[in-house]
Amino acid sequence: MKKTSFLSLDSLSLQEFDENSELIPLMTPEDEEEINNEELPATLPILSLRNTVLFPGVVIPITAGRDKSIKLINDANKGSKVIGVVAQKDEAIENPTAKDIHETGTVARILRVLKMPDGNTTVIIQGKKRFNVAEVITEEPYINATIREVPEAKPASQSKEFNAIIESIKDLALQIIQDSPNIPSEASFAIKNIQSDSFLINFVSSNMNLSVQEKQRLLETNDLKERALETLKYMNIEFQKLELKNDIQSKVQSDMNQQQREYFLHQQMKTIQEELGGVSYDEELEEMKERAKSKKWDDKVKKHFDKEIAKMQRMNPQVAEYSIQRNYLDLFLDLPWNEFSKDKFDLKRAKRILDKDHYGLDDVKRRIIEYLAVLKLRNDMKSPILCLYGPPGVGKTSLGKSIAEALGREYVRISLGGLRDEAEIRGHRKTYIGAMPGRIIQSLKKAGTSNPVFVLDEIDKLSNSHQGDPSSAMLEVLDPEQNSEFYDNFLEMGFDLSKVMFIATSNSLNTIQPALRDRMEIINVTGYTIEEKVEIAKRHLLPKQLEEHGLDDKALKIAKPQLEKIVEGYTRESGVRGLEKQIAKMVRYAAKNIAMEETYNIKVTNDDIVEVLGSPKMERDKYENNDVAGVVTGLAWTRVGGDILFIESILSKGKGSLSITGNLGKVMKESATIAMEYIKANADEFGINPEVFDKYNVHIHVPEGATPKDGPSAGVTMLTSLVSLFTQRKVKKNIAMTGEITLRGKVLPVGGIKEKILAAKRARIKEILLCEDNKRDIDEIKPEYLKGLTFHYVSDMRDVIKLALTNQKVKDAKKL
Repeated sequence: MKKTSFLSLDSLSLQEFDENSELIPLMTPEDEEEINNEELPATLPILSLRNTVLFPGVVIPITAGRDKSIKLINDANKGSKVIGVVAQKDEAIENPTAKDIHETGTVARILRVLKMPDGNTTVIIQGKKRFNVAEVITEEPYINATIREVPEAKPASQSKEFNAIIESIKDLALQIIQDSPNIPSEASFAIKNIQSDSFLINFVSSNMNLSVQEKQRLLETNDLKERALETLKYMNIEFQKLELKNDIQSKVQSDMNQQQREYFLHQQMKTIQEELGGVSYDEELEEMKERAKSKKWDDKVKKHFDKEIAKMQRMNPQVAEYSIQRNYLDLFLDLPWNEFSKDKFDLKRAKRILDKDHYGLDDVKRRIIEYLAVLKLRNDMKSPILCLYGPPGVGKTSLGKSIAEALGREYVRISLGGLRDEAEIRGHRKTYIGAMPGRIIQSLKKAGTSNPVFVLDEIDKLSNSHQGDPSSAMLEVLDPEQNSEFYDNFLEMGFDLSKVMFIATSNSLNTIQPALRDRMEIINVTGYTIEEKVEIAKRHLLPKQLEEHGLDDKALKIAKPQLEKIVEGYTRESGVRGLEKQIAKMVRYAAKNIAMEETYNIKVTNDDIVEVLGSPKMERDKYENNDVAGVVTGLAWTRVGGDILFIESILSKGKGSLSITGNLGKVMKESATIAMEYIKANADEFGINPEVFDKYNVHIHVPEGATPKDGPSAGVTMLTSLVSLFTQRKVKKNIAMTGEITLRGKVLPVGGIKEKILAAKRARIKEILLCEDNKRDIDEIKPEYLKGLTFHYVSDMRDVIKLALTNQKVKDAKKL
């Protein structure tokens, strides 16, 4: 059903009339019978209606605006107050003629005529009987026509089917009134109080939301039962539409309520923020746009930023994605796009800084200056990827800091030790909760420039897991051909790393992925000699510890002999980290005495060192005497520098088996087997009785059995030990050796020569036996490190035996 100014029951309320208006009651069966008995006049003035159809018994208000209609109403109101009402075929026609109106209409009685303020006339009419236009008499000043009554076929009063239809119409009408928001609830009282079946049908038909043509068809239906069925059909359709409309409206209303609620809450929050002095979301966006104006990014980056900030503007600030988007844009604005610090290419100054910060390491500093010289000459060259490789505590990380200071660049350090997640390098996709950019991008944001010195600490300690392989992710970072467009998952864009100077540090090259190692320029940072350690302690470590403990240089003085004693007796390392700890203990000793106002020796003595540090724990590696056959001194390389080790071998009666102990690796055990087989094959040459190999078991042992040992460099040492054992000849005094052997009797070169020579000097070794190919390593070492040492270069095992063994038998030599 519909609500219009003409057809709703509101239009029939008493408020439309003055105080003296008569009450217009609903038509009763008696009224209906009285109307049916009324005689129709022969002719009637015909009022054409544009947008409705009048049904018998129904009261409707009509607004007349056309001059003809107003004159017709005024004339009829003065006379009999009876008119004929007929619907127009086309409501667009302003001045309808006889052919423009339907034939069937309703006789109506004028109940009240009201003059409206807008000049129109509103007339309230009530339908009486249906009629057909027989003949139009005149069309001016309005249509007059002769009419004939249209009889209505009514079913029998006892018809159960008709009664059921009427009940259905009533029930459905009540439901429609209840569900429709546009029909007042008072309409249900009218429906319940209608007693006439035909009036009920007419009343419902008149108030239904139907077209003029559909209502006209109902009016023209003569059979009341058929008209009732048609009315019920239209009511069902309208009821279904109403239900669907209500469902849609309830859903829309729910959504609107939620949106309105969020909107009002957002407005309240915005007001509260402004009251508290906070920044509103709109101000935040404007601030971001303002910051973006000062960025030096290219068109591609700017376009991406504009797209992302537009996306943020469309977001509701209360949703979780809003904070993610804000963090993303903050990162975008914080990153140093195309912002570079100016390099200071004063190489003499750079050299002074490196010399001031690091004592020794001349080769390393020379190579660094070479790189800086090329950067100066080219100026646009992609920065090199350096890898400082060497034992712990030799100053690899601090070298990176000195390079940054020398160049005038920002210094950034990332520790890669134990890093297992690829996302730490490349970042997470921002859709994940807690997503962050990778460490590379984070560090660049912290640095504030796109060309810092980037120290990648402990790159050899990268490990992989089910979360990916970080060392593979580093391939793009450290490849000068690729890192101009380094892709971070969080940033979702390429960032130029080509101007960054990467310096990696590593204790071992073996654990670095080959493809990654290939991208770096390896610079070997070797260990320090005792003399260098003493100088470093005097120049750097002692002043640093005095400052850190709140003391000045007058509070404690340690002379070079005492520093040497600390180095030799309390540390065994290639670097100076352990030495710094021992010096820190001495400084704390002084600080304690000063704080407690007790006397102490400002100039440290040897006794003071023993008192504070205890008895020396690591005296010089002692050279063993050569009184026992089969004991030979070898040189070894460890991660903390060089060391000497002893190869011991012994014979026992048995069936010729070979036993090897001392926590040795596979390669070292194979070296012992090679030496044994070579001796068996050349027994006559060495003056050994071949029967010995079947009568005695041989046992080889390398002391310090708890320490794992491996590598091929003990081959010549094992060969010398076994030959000495089988011949019972003395090993030459104060000699140490290193080198790999083959079954053909060749001696091959080995690595770690500088560290091994430093270890030999600590042990007071006088002569060193090496492969002749290692001579180039000796040539690279400073002459002062080689002072007091004699080198023997060999290429064949026979040369080893000639040089290492004397012709003198050991004391109490066994007779084999």
